[in-house]
Amino acid sequence: MIMATPHFLEGIHPMQYAFFDQNGALDRVLMRLQIRAALCGGAHGVTTLGLATEVGKLSDTERRQAVEWALEDTDGRLPVGVTIPSGPVAEQIEFARWVSNRGASWVILQPSPERSLPESHYVEHFECVMRELDLPVGIQNAPEYLGVGLSGGSIAAMAQRHRHFSVLKAEGPATAIERIVAAVHGSVAVFNGRNGQELLDNLRAGCVGMIPASDTFDWQVRVFESMRTGDLVEAERVYGQVLPAIVFGMQSLESLICYGKRIAAWRMGWASEVYDRNPGIAPTSFGLACAGRFSEALGPLSLSTG
Repeated sequence: MIMATPHFLEGIHPMQYAFFDQNGALDRVLMRLQIRAALCGGAHGVTTLGLATEVGKLSDTERRQAVEWALEDTDGRLPVGVTIPSGPVAEQIEFARWVSNRGASWVILQPSPERSLPESHYVEHFECVMRELDLPVGIQNAPEYLGVGLSGGSIAAMAQRHRHFSVLKAEGPATAIERIVAAVHGSVAVFNGRNGQELLDNLRAGCVGMIPASDTFDWQVRVFESMRTGDLVEAERVYGQVLPAIVFGMQSLESLICYGKRIAAWRMGWASEVYDRNPGIAPTSFGLACAGRFSEALGPLSLSTG
């Protein structure tokens, strides 16, 4: 039996950046500001521990801290999705149960850590985890970033067998996503990521929403709401304004983490230094100047509910 897709699994759900302080620890102030921006900027939900959260650089303690903070700061006002990082079945089950007990609304499973194995291996891995969970479950289908991707047929078959499997977090061009949407026949809700690239065409292709990072999410909310009300002219206009910033940040995942994170911080009014965690690319003077221009053009992120 297919589980009905929860109503909250649509819209723009920004993936949280991992902000660090001068001592290399997660920065509590910036992480709280980021959630406040999501609450005040019209986000339909928030997600954390994705690739933009630099999850591979975080210790288990830091991952749990990021989840605790997101749940504390949203305080039930927005659904919180948590990526369950790639790892053995038992580890993913334990962590997914932990975030569920803490109050997460849904989880996104990354594939097993082994690479270049038959598709059936990854299907079996996902299903072993899904069988032990009782909250809405998604999988991350990101072959360009994770080296593993499932076919639409395998995704649809899993949805038939597991009622909690209700969402797909895809990463790819809209032309590829359209084929996935067609192949799953509505058995799962499909989000795309890629920081909002091809947002309009992803919605036309059948995506229920997007999971971008925090730097441009508020503009993407405006696009989504315009599309939902049928105002395509306004959607095209707003998207045309924000697209250069999206393209600038999403040259690569490393670029997004380096420059997109700074755009988000500056838009939140952060005047102090933004710190990086290695490995990663170091910002250049020219890159910072570009990011500064985009931050100014996008305007401040709202931090007020008034």
